Amino acid sequence: MSKDKTPRRPRAESPKGFRDYFGAEVTERKTMLDAIAEVYHLHGFDALETPAVETVEALGKFLPDVDRPNEGVFSWQEDDSGNSGDWLALRYDLTAPLARVAAQYRNDLPSPYRRYAMGPVWRNEKPGPGRFRQFYQCDADTVGASSVAADAEICAMLAGSLERVGIPRGDYVIRVNNRKVLNGVMEMAGVLDPTDPDKFHAERGIVLRAIDKLDRLGDGGVRALLGAGRKDDSGDFTKGAGLSDLQIEIVMGFMAAKRADGAATVARLRDLVGGSIVGQEGVQELETISEILDAQGYGADRIEIDPSVVRGLGYYTGPVFEAELTFEILDEKGRPRQFGSVAGGGRYDDLVKRFTGQSVPATGISIGVDRLLAALRAKGRMDTVAVGPVVITVMDRDRIAEYFAMATELRNAGIRAEVYLGNPKNFGNQLKYADRRASPIAIIMGGDEAAKGVVTVKDLILGARIAEGASLEEWKSRPAQVECARGDLVATVRAMLGA
Repeated sequence: MSKDKTPRRPRAESPKGFRDYFGAEVTERKTMLDAIAEVYHLHGFDALETPAVETVEALGKFLPDVDRPNEGVFSWQEDDSGNSGDWLALRYDLTAPLARVAAQYRNDLPSPYRRYAMGPVWRNEKPGPGRFRQFYQCDADTVGASSVAADAEICAMLAGSLERVGIPRGDYVIRVNNRKVLNGVMEMAGVLDPTDPDKFHAERGIVLRAIDKLDRLGDGGVRALLGAGRKDDSGDFTKGAGLSDLQIEIVMGFMAAKRADGAATVARLRDLVGGSIVGQEGVQELETISEILDAQGYGADRIEIDPSVVRGLGYYTGPVFEAELTFEILDEKGRPRQFGSVAGGGRYDDLVKRFTGQSVPATGISIGVDRLLAALRAKGRMDTVAVGPVVITVMDRDRIAEYFAMATELRNAGIRAEVYLGNPKNFGNQLKYADRRASPIAIIMGGDEAAKGVVTVKDLILGARIAEGASLEEWKSRPAQVECARGDLVATVRAMLGA
């Protein structure tokens, strides 16, 4: 008779495309998000938390294919006792839930409604190096304000957030463009017909992608894509938009329209859009944004008009913005490169309309939390070593209540503290545990100390430094271990911590 097979143990590994975050990383992220939240709060924005799960219908443009319900989002069909249940999905971003909230509570919320949201989002996409299926976003949006003053405020608030978390002026720039201006240029180039928006749709898509590749392909590569097409180094051919030389010059003129200051750039764009009504409207909006920001002291060194910004223009309906960090880092091959974009956003006036049937103006920004954290680490703005709790060692099991009383006293004084809960038999193991916890101090009270009414306070950080060869003067000025009266425990620990 064969024996039953032992059930296979599950593999102890995170799912592909997901990762675990430990103490220091979680603390760093919380510290950064708390600082950003302070800036948002000062601007009058309220926090909003929405469920991680939305109906697939509410996710709108991120709807999966009917035949591929898991494409792009993590989704499943709700079991409705044999009936056809709703399709549900993990939220793809924080904007689609906002549109649903704005529509669902439109009679209860103030208008305009200003909110910020922070949390994880999920995308069912192929993971890669530095690309995960779950990541954090940090958004701020204004719903119900048609004035571009709302867009200017978002840009100013983004600048304030970057500076608040430790990105100084000179190390970032927020670049602003307008979808309407580009539409005007497209109209003048003959690839957009205001009376038939679907006409030249394919050509416009190629033009947008070509503009977005200027940094990588250069002037010649973009011109080729605007014309007949481009063959890359591998020999692969990419079909172009098929524009004439005159049309190409109009588009290239738009990309080269940036001038030394916002006023000069706006003037050049006004010439480029010619008689296009939508183009002139977009130029006027950029001019208004520039005036509002200039009045607040946000010059071109912090926020600038830049026609080369084309991010997500199919999604946006007006101004668009992108925050770029301008300092250099070394890539994986040791080559210097600019850090790049950490945030983006713009005006999207049609998203809430899906629910209400009425156009509701909205504008907002989304910060890539992991990228901004990486930038702060690169600039040395985050503590790389987290300080652990004070560890109270256990020298006598019968005194466990007293040890917990000491921990409570320290916590009441705002000092992190814990009692060692492992096997106390080997004291060396207790100190090893404290080292692994990055504990700054260990508290020792055995029978001898208790009899004298004292405790020993051991400075683990200085002790490690002395072991590495600290000077005699440093040791004399601050010994690594002191004995104090039991009643002076909190004061002694606080002094040793420099608190």
